[in-house]
Amino acid sequence: MYTSKAYRGFKSRLKMINMHYSYILKSLKDGRYYYGSTVDVEKRLQKHNSGQVRSTKARTPFEIHFIEKHENRSLAFQREMFYKSIEGYKYLKENKII
Repeated sequence: MYTSKAYRGFKSRLKMINMHYSYILKSLKDGRYYYGSTVDVEKRLQKHNSGQVRSTKARTPFEIHFIEKHENRSLAFQREMFYKSIEGYKYLKENKII
């Protein structure tokens, strides 16, 4: 199937718009970290800081500590799960991310 150069460019831009992110937030209250994934890190941070996330509402406020960009939701979620694993913790420590 043939696709025009303009369409391929549009698809490429659309792909960039739909990026997913894995992120690490740091609580300014207790200094602990929270690991997650989302399509909009700023909006997600607002939800955390407004107390709309049950697991973090007692630890607000948060700041963005680290972000990684991924091409799809699955990769972002896999990275979030990696952060939460023992191997991920070691990786984050060894690379001075946390």
